[in-house]
Amino acid sequence: MILKRGREGPVRGGNPWIFSQAIERIDPPLPEAGALVSVHDSAGTLIGTGYCNPATTIAIRMLAWGETPAIDELVARRLKSALGLRKRFIRDDTNAYRLINGDGDGLSGVVVDRFGDVLVVQILTAGADRMRETIVAALNEMLHPRSIIERSHGAVRKQESLDDQTAVLLGESVTQTIAVENGIKLKIDFEHGQKTGYFLDQRDNRATAGSIASGARVLDAFCYQGGFSLAAIAGGASKVVAVDTSARALEVARQNLELNEHSATAVEFVHGEAGKFMAETPNRFDLIILDPPPLARSRGDADRAGRLYVELNTVAMRALAPGGRLMTFSCSTHFRADDFVRAVRFAASNAGRTLRLIAHLGPGPDHPTLLGHAEGEYLTGLLLADL
Repeated sequence: MILKRGREGPVRGGNPWIFSQAIERIDPPLPEAGALVSVHDSAGTLIGTGYCNPATTIAIRMLAWGETPAIDELVARRLKSALGLRKRFIRDDTNAYRLINGDGDGLSGVVVDRFGDVLVVQILTAGADRMRETIVAALNEMLHPRSIIERSHGAVRKQESLDDQTAVLLGESVTQTIAVENGIKLKIDFEHGQKTGYFLDQRDNRATAGSIASGARVLDAFCYQGGFSLAAIAGGASKVVAVDTSARALEVARQNLELNEHSATAVEFVHGEAGKFMAETPNRFDLIILDPPPLARSRGDADRAGRLYVELNTVAMRALAPGGRLMTFSCSTHFRADDFVRAVRFAASNAGRTLRLIAHLGPGPDHPTLLGHAEGEYLTGLLLADL
């Protein structure tokens, strides 16, 4: 792949995505989707190696810069590096974390989440699809898991002309397991759970919520399987209300409550729309966690998402007790972090609240992104406190 003159700057700066309009020519023309290619600047100087899909907007996804080893060696090296990084950050009372975070760990299109002795793999692109057997073999050699499950689905696979795939790649057929996060037991449902079975990116933020929940009346809006609620209880919350539209997710949340030997009345579960609940409740809460699903699933959704973030944060702030704290999040890839901050500011004005910014929030260190790859950032949050 030969890049156009002046278009090599982003990739030299660490951005692994090369868009089709940056390519001058392909030699030979039109390789198969997922094929490994060497990438050169307009003068012919080698930049590195990636895999390509000429049919997609992101035509090349880089795997390495400079001279590149054989793919088996590269995968083994990336996995070893990723595990070493996690060992430095993951707490001893946690066995659920992201082991491979795609581009952030140098394996574009590959996600591996670890739940104790079960690994769940997502293969999202044509190039990653060609590495499946190599990845499974390297994971088995390094970790000897009880099971490696694949749950590959979503918009990216469709863009790559790949069908969704669910399979047991190695070991036992496991439909669920019990994992531990920050000392809290969680039921992980591999058949019905979202993504790989659980949202691991909020682990550190759940710990933060628990640390400020003592004596608080807590609202867990869009609670899913109750992760923030469980953290709040562990942190000594006086009352917890958890709201979600998914009856299945609420049932798992109840099971998690029982799994951790809490009373069935420790959390008030509400099956309904969180925004409507916040707008209509007469109660006020000392801590509100607002963690909606993605509101912008494409660039075209950004304006609508902005309005929805303003509306949701406005009703959340109105439900906040004097002196209360709000943890509010956006996980929309196509809605920029600074736009989210702007939406929250508009919400504060609408709600007539004066709030202090205590901290910017994001995913834990098991979800790294490359410094030069702003497109890899998606989860952004704010911890706010009423003045």
